Amino acid sequence: MTKAPSLAFLCIQSLKIQLLESDNPIPDLYELPSELLDGIVAHLPALALQKFQTNMPFHCLDSYESGDDCCLITGRKRARNDVLGSSWKLLFKLRWPDFVDRVESPADWQQLYWEKHLQNCVDEAAEVALRPTFSGRICSINVSDNILRYICHEEHIMTCQNCVCKELSFHFQTFGPYLRCLRLLNVLCVTETSELLRTSKLRSLVLRWIRSEKHVEPLCKLLIQSRETLTSLELIHCKLSLSSISAICTSLHEKGIHTTGMQRFCIKTSSIEIDPLAAPSAFVSFLMSVRTLHSLHFGDSNLDRYFARMVFSTLLDSSSNLSSLDLSENNISGWLSTFSCKSVVGSLSSGKSLQSLCKLNLRGNELDRYDAENLAHALLHMPGLESLDLSGNPIEDSGIRSLISYFTKNPDSRLADLNLENCELSCCGVIEFLDTLSMLEKPLKFLSVADNALGSEVAEAVVNSFTISIESLNIMGIGLGPLGFLALGRKLEKVSKKLLSINISKNRGGLETARFLSKLIPLAPKLISIDASYNLMPPEALLMLCDSLRTAKGDLKRLDMTGNSCISHEADHSSLLHEFQHNGEPIFVLPSSSVSHVPYDDDP
Repeated sequence: MTKAPSLAFLCIQSLKIQLLESDNPIPDLYELPSELLDGIVAHLPALALQKFQTNMPFHCLDSYESGDDCCLITGRKRARNDVLGSSWKLLFKLRWPDFVDRVESPADWQQLYWEKHLQNCVDEAAEVALRPTFSGRICSINVSDNILRYICHEEHIMTCQNCVCKELSFHFQTFGPYLRCLRLLNVLCVTETSELLRTSKLRSLVLRWIRSEKHVEPLCKLLIQSRETLTSLELIHCKLSLSSISAICTSLHEKGIHTTGMQRFCIKTSSIEIDPLAAPSAFVSFLMSVRTLHSLHFGDSNLDRYFARMVFSTLLDSSSNLSSLDLSENNISGWLSTFSCKSVVGSLSSGKSLQSLCKLNLRGNELDRYDAENLAHALLHMPGLESLDLSGNPIEDSGIRSLISYFTKNPDSRLADLNLENCELSCCGVIEFLDTLSMLEKPLKFLSVADNALGSEVAEAVVNSFTISIESLNIMGIGLGPLGFLALGRKLEKVSKKLLSINISKNRGGLETARFLSKLIPLAPKLISIDASYNLMPPEALLMLCDSLRTAKGDLKRLDMTGNSCISHEADHSSLLHEFQHNGEPIFVLPSSSVSHVPYDDDP
């Protein structure tokens, strides 16, 4: 016999329906005893909880909103027990369990819930609008029951097939003030979207596939509407013409006003069709006048040397406050050809500098040794630079010697992170570079010379780098082989206590790899990560490493052994995975059975 529902359950169900179907306060609801009211709150779906909170009388706020943290929407303070906040967090976790751990504390769970809800609605609306048969208005698109069931009661969904809460416009009118970040496809770059977002206070906007002028005008209307609050704009997979760039920059920057809130401007994996010799004045004005701009990205945007030169010169002339500049994955060889030693001295004496620039990404730009020489001169304009990525550029040994000259002449350089991966460097050039680093007062913290054919002869210089303050070293795929690891082990006597991670993968070291690691691990007490994958290590290598870990007193969290085909798959080493753990997670990352017999092949 089925047990009859309790009176409390029936009351809660009735209140859910009343809250969902009425916009008016329910008489005497907020006068219920606090224990009963808290129980009701804990069982309300999102829309009912929203109405409960919106209609809450002022005299009840002390019980629910009297804490130290302030709600982003109402400006009211939350209770120390935060019954409402806990309910919103639970609703968020039930709907998006994989995203809870990504949220930083303290969090306004109500704002986060409705923001992500609206993004789900937008994504679904875009799918509908992309259908060839669609001819209606965006705001009239119906939100599916799959979404509604998370915010409404099941019975309410069944009885409101034609009610206003199914339309997209209802959701933006009701929850729009909670929206801070939004991603839009081109199909939703229409005038209606600006109307839907008129109550929103957008801070971050990501746009994809803007490839037609018909999308630019509605986009500009939205940008003007959001100009006072918008701090980040990102355009991905877009095709932007001269007029498009001009219109977008004009929308972001009002002429005659030299400050806006824009902090991040990003165009990536796109095509920018601008004649750099006749760059749009609105774009130049934007770069020169937006004093709050901290991050500028043009990665993989089909740029040439003239555009890159124009951007850099404009930023330099305006003494921009930029902290990050990304020009990666373009073809800009020759972009700094005007930066000779003489021109640098002249511009420095005039006060031109990028004092605040901390990060410069030039990865994959076909830069050669002449570009490296010019870059060494240009680096004098960036006294605060901390991170430089030159990976994927064929600068060769001549290029690295230009960097050696820069470090020698500027021993107080703040540069701490340098990526020279796949730069066609030789053993001689890298040995010379590592020897120079060992003599600097402020050595690098992160260095990568991965994927350069250096061979075993570089081993002694690598060992010397262990004694300086490098925290992370990447020597993946440099061709060490067994002889290189044997030399590393023989020369290794002392390791900097600051070493945190090392990548020695894809070097085909065999058993000598394990012998080297067995000697390194006890000497590096702060080492937390080792990538030793794809080194053709035999089964006895694992036993050797286990003995080293048992005697070491370090804090190693991860030792990647994947791709070592001679090591049996995980099923044979469950005891080792259980024995060697850090905070409940296995230290060893072992090959899976599906790849246990597939050796790594780095031959062309």
